[in-house]
Amino acid sequence: MPWNFLRRQRKDSGVKKLKELFSDTLLYGISSVLARFINYLLVPLHTNVFSRDQYGVVGLVYAAIALLNVVFTFGMESAYLRYAKDREKARDVFKTLQLSLLAFASVLTAALWLGEPLLRPLMGLDAANADIYLFMLGILWFDALGIVPFAELRLVRRTVTYVALRTVNVLINLGLNVYLILSLGWGLPAVFLANLAASVLTTLALWVITGPMLRGDWQRGLLRQALYFGFPFVPAGIGFTMNEMLDRYLLEHYMSPATTEMLYGTGMDSTDVVGIYNACYKLAVFMLLVIQMFRMAWQPFFLRHADDPEAPKLYSEAFRYFNLAAGAVFLAVALFAEQIVQIRIPVLDMYLVDAKFWSGLHVVPLLLGAYWFHGWYMNFSAGIFIREKTRVLGYITLGGAAITLAANLLLIPWMGMTGSAAATLLSYAAMALMLYYKSMQVYEVPYAMKRAVLTMAVAACCVLYAPDLVQLVNSEWMGRFIMLGLGGAGIAAAGLWGRGFSLESRSD
Repeated sequence: MPWNFLRRQRKDSGVKKLKELFSDTLLYGISSVLARFINYLLVPLHTNVFSRDQYGVVGLVYAAIALLNVVFTFGMESAYLRYAKDREKARDVFKTLQLSLLAFASVLTAALWLGEPLLRPLMGLDAANADIYLFMLGILWFDALGIVPFAELRLVRRTVTYVALRTVNVLINLGLNVYLILSLGWGLPAVFLANLAASVLTTLALWVITGPMLRGDWQRGLLRQALYFGFPFVPAGIGFTMNEMLDRYLLEHYMSPATTEMLYGTGMDSTDVVGIYNACYKLAVFMLLVIQMFRMAWQPFFLRHADDPEAPKLYSEAFRYFNLAAGAVFLAVALFAEQIVQIRIPVLDMYLVDAKFWSGLHVVPLLLGAYWFHGWYMNFSAGIFIREKTRVLGYITLGGAAITLAANLLLIPWMGMTGSAAATLLSYAAMALMLYYKSMQVYEVPYAMKRAVLTMAVAACCVLYAPDLVQLVNSEWMGRFIMLGLGGAGIAAAGLWGRGFSLESRSD
């Protein structure tokens, strides 16, 4: 009897903790959904107003921002979450990291400003658009100085404040885009000026809210400790960004005119292809949204419960439910991508993605799958964080970047943007499996990998054979809805088999 009672108590405790994770994920998710939905209104605006090559430039500049943002933040977000959970030292950690980022970001901004003549042409910017480069530097500087305050809000679960700031940031960005582009006709520079204004206002608000945290002491020892923990996230982040953004640059500079004409017809150049690819890549945002909302809750969650003896089982159950959510999103978006892009935005009276970009929709399932593997990577990172073995992340992500580079160089000449999407999928899958192997060496978690692979396989088969079912029933909508139902049932069966939090570990 005492043993059964203990088992029930631990089961209830585990379920409660999973509900805590679900609650935080849902709260962050609501903000992310709202912010992403509002921000996604920029896609119909930009794809309707700008030509394919202009939208390609937007993609190239934002690729550079994503890469440089990793260098600017220097892994300090993860370091803050790791060391500021000791609330007695939190103010010292906050002040040390924030002032250090201020100095580092300022030096790096000055260096990039001096290097403008060399770096600006790499982003497809001519002298007439030199202002865009300066706007980019401003975005990087202000965003870097908001990273630690945002991490503090996450750590102390000030979710409402976090949600409000993120939403206001997106509203400012969207509103200024509409005004500057449609009313004033400012063109491409307006995209980045609006982003800069939103970043400035959001970061200033963060400084006011978290200002009391600066009352701590700057400590060299804390900085050294944070750098030791956070530095591996720099190559890791660079590797991830290369996986995410390198394909745009390779499509732009490596795909020959002959290949472009063979695959996409006359009148198209590589910048047009980048624009199409960048627009269709945006549909993968639905899976990225699941990853981001999970990540925001996941990192503080697994660090809070790291000392719990039931933590490995808890993390395994979280992985199970993550795959259920990811599978549902994969099916819905991949099966209905053609219908999603044709949704009309009432206020703007535009398609969600303009018709001139629809020729790239076949890459969407590949990109959704890549992000699904990215979610696996997020799950498997728990043990690496807990055991402070973060140095391995750099090796894994740079290895993934090498796979991205090699696969793009191999596939682009005969597959074009499809080759780039396939390279992204291969890279993310390899990184997830490598991290699984390394994480299990230092912190064993009973992940149900066979079940997870089966869940992914069911979803992939449904998307692959959906056109055959559409032809069989002779109805586009009915065929896809039937496949959605069949796939959903298959994913639920694969994911929920053996469901339940229990004291005993299970294997597949």
